[in-house]
Amino acid sequence: MRRSLPNLAVAALLAAPLAAATAGAQVIDLTSHDNGVAIGDKPRVNGLRINFRDRHLEEVNGVNVTIWTPYDPVRGRVNGLALGLPATGAAEIRGIGVGLVGLGTSRDFTGIGIGGVGVGTGGEAHGIFVGGVGIGAGGDLTGISVASVGVGGGGSLRGIQIGGIGVGGGGSVTGLSLGGIGVGAGGDVTGVTIGGVGVGSGGMVRGLGIGGIGVGAPRIRGVVIGGVGSGGNDVRAIALSGLYFRIGDGGRFDGGSVAAINRVGGSQHGLTIGLFNYARDLHGAQVGLINVSDNGGSRRVLPLLSIR
Repeated sequence: MRRSLPNLAVAALLAAPLAAATAGAQVIDLTSHDNGVAIGDKPRVNGLRINFRDRHLEEVNGVNVTIWTPYDPVRGRVNGLALGLPATGAAEIRGIGVGLVGLGTSRDFTGIGIGGVGVGTGGEAHGIFVGGVGIGAGGDLTGISVASVGVGGGGSLRGIQIGGIGVGGGGSVTGLSLGGIGVGAGGDVTGVTIGGVGVGSGGMVRGLGIGGIGVGAPRIRGVVIGGVGSGGNDVRAIALSGLYFRIGDGGRFDGGSVAAINRVGGSQHGLTIGLFNYARDLHGAQVGLINVSDNGGSRRVLPLLSIR
């Protein structure tokens, strides 16, 4: 009997991986008509579902708990709580998603998402999102988003966006946007926008824009403050710049600007105040040590004040 014990031990060790693999392919189904508790990759559950890593998920109404993110292709929807210990995901989440490391969806996410590292969605995200490092959406991102590094969307951002380094949208950015380094958008930026270094837009900056170094966009409406400079081509705003304010050649400026140097390469309709002011076509006033205007090829250079 003693001689057989080593053989039994070896057999047990060899059988353990096979048993584990067999158990991993099974589902402990404690549901009735899909209502109740299931452990394993059961496709549909109304209640509590616990699985290592989802492959066959179709829909969970209740709580879905996983250890890791789903296999590709990502499928299924969670309506309720998606909990990752440490990570989870689904094609869609509607409700609350929490991942100690992270969570994501291949399509849309609606509700509250919290990821230790980050939260990501391939589609649109609507709700409240907190990422230890970042938050990203392939489409629009709407609601409140806070991340220590960055918040970004391939579409538009709407609501409150706070990124320790930056905030960026491929479309428009609307609401309150704070970026430790910068805030940028391929489209318009509307609302209160503050970038530690700068604020930039491929379209229009509308509202209040503050950049530690500068604020720039083809079109500006509202109030802009640039630590070093600001400017655009079509500006109807109050602009305060530490060093330089610029309107591009052929552009137009309506409003008021205070900067050490004001250069309007087009027409000025308003007031500029600085050490040196230049306007190609002045229809307003310049206040500074040197004021230059070139209306119709007739150059005027005056100290202190020039009105045309």
